[in-house]
Amino acid sequence: MTLLSYCYRFVTNFAFLAVVYFTLNFVTKYEERTILAALVLAYTAMRIASALRQFHFYSRIERLETEARAAFTNVVDQPNKRQALREVATLRHQGELKAYMDLLFLGLISLLCIAKIVSA
Repeated sequence: MTLLSYCYRFVTNFAFLAVVYFTLNFVTKYEERTILAALVLAYTAMRIASALRQFHFYSRIERLETEARAAFTNVVDQPNKRQALREVATLRHQGELKAYMDLLFLGLISLLCIAKIVSA
C-alpha cells in the first residue's frame, strides 16, 4: 500500500508537470503564455509554501516522538505504546518522502514557468 501511495503521488505530480509543459508550449502568443506561466507559478509557490510548512509540522512530530519514547520507558503496557510510536514514525517518514517528491516536481514546474516567461 505504501508503494502504491508513492506511485500515485509520482503519477499525479508528473501529470501536472506534463499538463503545464504542453499547455505552455501550445500557447503561441507571448502575452498569454506569460500570464498563464505567472498563474501557474503563483499556484506552485503556494504549494511550495504548504510543503515547507509540512516539514515544520513533521519536525514537531519527531520531537514529540522523542519525548514520548522517554516518557514510555517505565510504563507497564510497553508493547502497545511501542507499536503506536513505530506507526507514527513510519507515517511521518512516508509523509516526509511525499513532501520531498512534491518539492521536486514543484521546483521543476517553477523552472519551466520561469523559462517560458523569460524566453521570447
